[in-house]
Amino acid sequence: MKLARICTLFLAIALLAQLILPTACLAGSKRRVAVMPFEYGAVTSEVGTLDVGKGITSLLVTRLVNDGTYSVVERQMLDAILKEQNLSVSDRADPSTAAKIGKLLGVDAILVGTVTQFGFENKNVNVGAAASAAASYIPYMGGFGFGGLGVKKGKVKVAVDARLVDINTGEIIAVANGSGESKRSGVSLFGGGGGGGGGGSGSFDMGSDGFASSIAGEATLAAVDSVSSQMIAMASRIPDNQSLVAASVQGKIADVTGNTVIVNVGKNNGLKASDHLQAERPYKVVKDPVTGKVLKELTATIGIISLEQVDPESATGTIIRGSGLKVGDTVRKVTTDVSAVILQPVPNESSRTTINASGSTRIK
Repeated sequence: MKLARICTLFLAIALLAQLILPTACLAGSKRRVAVMPFEYGAVTSEVGTLDVGKGITSLLVTRLVNDGTYSVVERQMLDAILKEQNLSVSDRADPSTAAKIGKLLGVDAILVGTVTQFGFENKNVNVGAAASAAASYIPYMGGFGFGGLGVKKGKVKVAVDARLVDINTGEIIAVANGSGESKRSGVSLFGGGGGGGGGGSGSFDMGSDGFASSIAGEATLAAVDSVSSQMIAMASRIPDNQSLVAASVQGKIADVTGNTVIVNVGKNNGLKASDHLQAERPYKVVKDPVTGKVLKELTATIGIISLEQVDPESATGTIIRGSGLKVGDTVRKVTTDVSAVILQPVPNESSRTTINASGSTRIK
């Protein structure tokens, strides 16, 4: 009887582990991404002053956050970087620019995109000054009506292209194309006879219930849902850049005052407060006897620094182990338990040995 109870208990524990462990693994493998404001220059003549790029970006971010596959950077952080870099809307869609922004934000990848279509497809047109008799696609003319076009009823079509860019290589690692079409016809993009949206002034809220129930909303949400689904499905293509960067952070000591040390690496390199750095000093350099190229540099670990304040390009910490650290010493992020780091005295502290590949030595 007792054996049966023990077996049942073990079975229950095993089942619980199966339920919990995959979820924990998934949470730990989230890739960190930022979504750049979508470029919409191709449709400006159709949307007037309405910033559809910003609206579609906001909808896409909401979808990605709610799904949970990605960790998405807050909009305020992205806006601050974009303002600092003073980039135009079209520049933001460039993969090389996106990679640069991604490094500043400390993400694994950055998502850029373009709104390629946003307007009416109409079958009954009374030709006006802005359209020809053969026209079948009637753009949105900057307000909630269509001027003198005499449009009867039409459906809205929206198309969006999106690209995931690797922040280390600038390579486009995933592409998604989403399109949507309203299921019903109307005489205004935003429904309601053209009211309630600010007359195309750019203040219309794409996240509002009014927009979602309009014919433009139907088409836009369908396009965004398609793009987000594709991007979620391709999450595994993104390398874990931030873990790689964090594990290989290397910099130099810029100042030493007592036990306080300032280094020339910081948030932009993936560091944060409470991280530890090990200070190293080279004591032997091996060079190729023909080219003079450095083949290998042997170093001694002479101290451990605990970071307390981390700025974008620098960090300040306290020496918790070792002594004698000085400006110019190399620092690397400690990726193991601090107690496991072995400190070493620097051989020949007053001199530096260079060993050529031929075996000869030279004292500096």
